[in-house]
Amino acid sequence: MSDNNYVPPKVWQWDSASGGKFANINRPVSGATHDKVLPVGEHPLQLHSLATPNGVKVTILLEELLAAGVEQAEYDAYTIKVGEGDQFGSGFVELNPNSKIPALMDQSVNPPIRIFESASIMLYLAEKFDRFIPKEIAARTECMSWLFWQMGSAPFLGGGFGHFYAYAPEKYEYPINRYAMEVKRQLDVLDKHLADKEFFCGDEYSIADMAIFAWYGELVTGTIYQAQEFLDTASYKHVTRWATQIRQRPAVQRGERVNKVWGPEELQVEERHSAADIS
Repeated sequence: MSDNNYVPPKVWQWDSASGGKFANINRPVSGATHDKVLPVGEHPLQLHSLATPNGVKVTILLEELLAAGVEQAEYDAYTIKVGEGDQFGSGFVELNPNSKIPALMDQSVNPPIRIFESASIMLYLAEKFDRFIPKEIAARTECMSWLFWQMGSAPFLGGGFGHFYAYAPEKYEYPINRYAMEVKRQLDVLDKHLADKEFFCGDEYSIADMAIFAWYGELVTGTIYQAQEFLDTASYKHVTRWATQIRQRPAVQRGERVNKVWGPEELQVEERHSAADIS
């Protein structure tokens, strides 16, 4: 594992011992590993997720919808513990064949609609309830551009920098440097865009802000990876201003806690079935 003279074989073979702390859940094939029926609550919207950045995007939006008075956005949220392989249960695989959180079932329609991929869920909810998405075509297009920018950029942060800097079993200079460079380039993109704008689509808070905040906002405010000093995130003043402003929203603070099963106990909300579950 620490051999710097690694030469790729002609045909790659999976070695489960090389997976580090995630060896028990990583595998090169898809599909269910065990039978497990998903629980079903009383609300039309059934969310199965975890409070990682991709999960937090959706719970922030749901809490913002409720804060805006959209009563139909009430939801049940069940935790998918990826470290224990819940994402490979038959019920979840049926909901999302890619076995990644989050996944949502809308039971308010017949037949029920499944939605997976975080941006798809956000777009579905924003359109369903006509909130947090601009109506004017130019602003809407800008919102979509930034939403999908985040989807295309986050793998560098989550799959690259976060893994090698915070989670890999050994620290290697090359991948950390490679992904740190990408993260800083992306932060620079965001910083320049926000230099003369309050939010990503101008003066309108939208799903683009929520999606980007869950990754880059949480990075610069120190919620994920604890890499603020390493990346000198304070130097991105416009991103820091924007992220601090977003974090002050009560719905954002509530959304961050849903399906959280680590950290201080008083901030954990393993399941959410009503506003009362988030004290």
